[in-house]
Amino acid sequence: MPKGFSLPQCRAVITGASSGLGAEFARQLAPVAEALVLVARRAEALEKVKQELSATPARLLCCVADLSTDAGRDEVSAFLAAHGVKPNLLINNAGMGDYGSFASSSVEKTRTQIELNITALTLLTHALLPQLQTPGGILNVSSLASTLPMPDLAVYAASKAYVTSFSEALAIELAPRGITVSCVCPGPTPTNFSQTAKRADDGDTNRDGQALLRIPPSQVVREALGALQAGRACVFPGVGVSIAGRVFRLMPRGIMRWALRRRSGKE
Repeated sequence: MPKGFSLPQCRAVITGASSGLGAEFARQLAPVAEALVLVARRAEALEKVKQELSATPARLLCCVADLSTDAGRDEVSAFLAAHGVKPNLLINNAGMGDYGSFASSSVEKTRTQIELNITALTLLTHALLPQLQTPGGILNVSSLASTLPMPDLAVYAASKAYVTSFSEALAIELAPRGITVSCVCPGPTPTNFSQTAKRADDGDTNRDGQALLRIPPSQVVREALGALQAGRACVFPGVGVSIAGRVFRLMPRGIMRWALRRRSGKE
């Protein structure tokens, strides 16, 4: 059984690699990787990340694909075959949120959120497993929100609860095959997430207390990669998030719902 995944000379597929945590994964892996396949919808943004890392020894490839669609997910497998890349690491980072009540949400944005956060992560993992060289690794980006039923972020939090549960199950299933699976559950992190999650009316979410949990993307990625190397199935990066994750997981659900009603002004 794997004790952890070794990063040097890895051949990694990174989704959502055009900005935020995805781009930071590329930055931290590029100095030690053999090859990085950067996957995202925005070709121009991917090229900027590639140019930023052009001085590193890694072979850098940009795969433009919309992972919220079947065609986009199929494109990743076709791209790997066409370029002769045999990956041994998959980083499922692509995802999105939606600030506001479920009742007032856009059907299309809700569908895209589920397709990206759940369906894409699941089906891309399934598609690439036969190609994943061993010893191999899978790193899924979840969220501290996965431990909470979050009003005004309901679908996002529920989708990340799926990611955490799915990852922990795969960590057990795939260990005998020589594949290490880890899941990272960051709290508030300064990326483009909030801008994407805002609605047309520029509505936002309650950010009370978030400053105590906020850490930079570089720390999130560093701790996530450290967990993968150590063979840890789940990591909550940062001291504050680590404590909050333990508290939220142990808190009785009735007390949690009461506290969330108070926080959201529903009581």
